[in-house]
Amino acid sequence: MRPFAYERATSAEDALARHEDGARYLGGGTNLVDLMRLGVEEPAKLVDVTGLAHDRIERTPDGTLVVGAAVTNSDLAADRTVREEFPMLAKAVLAGASGQLRNLATVGGNLLQRTRCSYFQDASKPCNKRNPGSGCPARDGEHRNLAILGHSDACVATQPSDMAVALAALGASVRVVGRDGERTVPLGGFHRLPGDEPQRDTTLEPGDLVTAVVVPPLRMPAAYRKVRERASFAFALVSIAAALDVRDGTVRDARLALGGVAHKPWRAGNAEDVLRGAPATEETFTRAADAELAAAEPLRDNAYKVPLARNLIVRTLAELGETELGERT
Repeated sequence: MRPFAYERATSAEDALARHEDGARYLGGGTNLVDLMRLGVEEPAKLVDVTGLAHDRIERTPDGTLVVGAAVTNSDLAADRTVREEFPMLAKAVLAGASGQLRNLATVGGNLLQRTRCSYFQDASKPCNKRNPGSGCPARDGEHRNLAILGHSDACVATQPSDMAVALAALGASVRVVGRDGERTVPLGGFHRLPGDEPQRDTTLEPGDLVTAVVVPPLRMPAAYRKVRERASFAFALVSIAAALDVRDGTVRDARLALGGVAHKPWRAGNAEDVLRGAPATEETFTRAADAELAAAEPLRDNAYKVPLARNLIVRTLAELGETELGERT
């Protein structure tokens, strides 16, 4: 591991002042420190932001949830308001990592996880994310668990966060403090697709500090489902965060986001458009899934993700439709 300087920030303003070229903010460190050990990340300085006043979960009078970036994943999943009013979010957090990692990992760090790919994590291999222009060996190599949507010739890696998928479906936004002050970034515009700059996982500028996640209230049945290779700690092959509002057999509103399929949490806007105003039937759910997955471009060994995602969408929506019907009878 490359030697680095270490400084502890006392406020967001102090953190910004201490950040410089080659520096990284340090929260729980569950992803960053691993990458440093592998030689993938080699920051010249770590600015510790764990002591900042961003470790609270608050509910505003209108039902909005404000989660500080330093809140641990365990505390988020265990919070009574989250469990009772945002159960999809709690389930997504509990589906990610092990209990020990959730005790240390923070909400801000969870959002900033680097995309997962074995070539990216192996410093001896070429990788456009680590070394732009060096190539993407995953396209012709090992890509069974990688992207089928939104990828490019430069990168086919996937975003690993379960929490971020739920937040995408919930329409959350991220509060960021930067050199030009504070701003709020919709989650859909926070992560980015690889394009020809796969080294950029987010739209953050150098020195930007995530301070909180803002989650608007959701008043419809919702669910989080994750398909993985084993029941213990494993990243999603495909996951879904979905919410469905059905009245008198018609879908009034729908929210869908997919994980394990793209370089960012994939908000399924095409599927949502098909669902709204349509009968809450398996035929409609299938049409919605097909509309979203029409853009899929699977590689040699991950085409199985297309029917897997289709089945997961249809089954989850059908279960949510039944939940709504049961609540009304």
